Amino acid sequence: MLRRALPARPEARRILLGTLLSAIGRGLTLPFLFIYLTDVRGLTDARAGLVIGWFGVVTLALSPVGGTLIDRFGARRVVLPCLLLQAVGTGSLALVNSTLSAFAVSTLIAVGSSALWSGQTTILASLTGDAERQRVFGLQFALLNLGIGIGGVISGAVVDTARPVTFQAIYLLDALSYLVPGVILLSLPHVGHRLAASATTTERRSSAGGYLAVLRDRPFRRLVIFGLILTTCGYAQIEVGFTAYAIRVAEVTPRVVAWALAGNTVMIVLSQLLVIRRMEGRSRTGALAAVGGVFATAWLVLGAAGLTGTGNALVAALGVVACAAIFGFGETMLSPVMPALTNALATDELRGRYNAMSSMIFGVSGIIGPVTAGPLIGAADGKVWVAVVVGGCLTASLVALSLRPLLSSAQDGRSAPVPVREPEPVSC
Repeated sequence: MLRRALPARPEARRILLGTLLSAIGRGLTLPFLFIYLTDVRGLTDARAGLVIGWFGVVTLALSPVGGTLIDRFGARRVVLPCLLLQAVGTGSLALVNSTLSAFAVSTLIAVGSSALWSGQTTILASLTGDAERQRVFGLQFALLNLGIGIGGVISGAVVDTARPVTFQAIYLLDALSYLVPGVILLSLPHVGHRLAASATTTERRSSAGGYLAVLRDRPFRRLVIFGLILTTCGYAQIEVGFTAYAIRVAEVTPRVVAWALAGNTVMIVLSQLLVIRRMEGRSRTGALAAVGGVFATAWLVLGAAGLTGTGNALVAALGVVACAAIFGFGETMLSPVMPALTNALATDELRGRYNAMSSMIFGVSGIIGPVTAGPLIGAADGKVWVAVVVGGCLTASLVALSLRPLLSSAQDGRSAPVPVREPEPVSC
């Protein structure tokens, strides 16, 4: 299954290797920023929260600019500086000693990350054909989670709030990991250049107008609406809603939450390749609708764990872990389909903007979800929160099904796309 999921072009395989290696560095630091800023660097909880929130706001604000730059100058010329900024910013976290310096470093990292994901997705899309993109994006997601899991295990055994040098070490290692995909991209001089010159006259005419042209794409608008609803009631709830409900309502320990998140990663890594194989030739909109149903099931299981509460601590713990694992299974369906469908709808001239808007979905929901989770969990002992997120996920399923009539069978993944000759990159 792994051999079948690998892209045909060796350049794409090397890009995926960079994803895995940089994800290990990301996993070293991902769970610890709040603890580092508060327990090691002495920031108050409120100030640390503002620093982390500021990162999200800046990233979201600059994402549209990143998409425009990718289309105008090519992903290569955007991704390489972004990787360098990420490396410098992440390494600088080891030197943070005040609120002001934390905000400055957070801003630097946000500038680097604003176009990084959309740029890397654009590069990978340019190196793969329609027939293999879904498999390759699924493999990319599995490698990302595998790397984060490996990094998390390593850092969990090393970091100690009584020894700040342990945190400084993992941030410096994370900084070095951002240089790996940069070196790989530099070794591929013909990869990541501007694609616009390969578009047909019709495509150039239809794509005039930048983001307005993207927003005029009715199927893509529907996909964005689906993504906003699903991620707000799904992904955006993991960090705050899931954790708060598990600890305050289901009354499990933080260690159980850590086990649950580990179970989520294990589910993704073990099932991703099987899922993408089973999804070949099947409706993408049907898969997206199924994701909404799977996420809703996960939240219902968590709700049942909350009803169990202290009456049976073991059952509550199993429910929390099962919720995260079921949620992970839904992620294995969403991760290959969403970027594949986005790039099936995109033209070469606007591919960067399409991918930027797709990544912005997670930024917007990442602001809405945490802000609304707290008050909802406080209402009716969490029952209102469960009802809202379950209802939201099922609503997203209906939106996904309404998208099917707007797509061709090839765009929906129900027929094999006709192979096309790879365009020569244009250097600008």
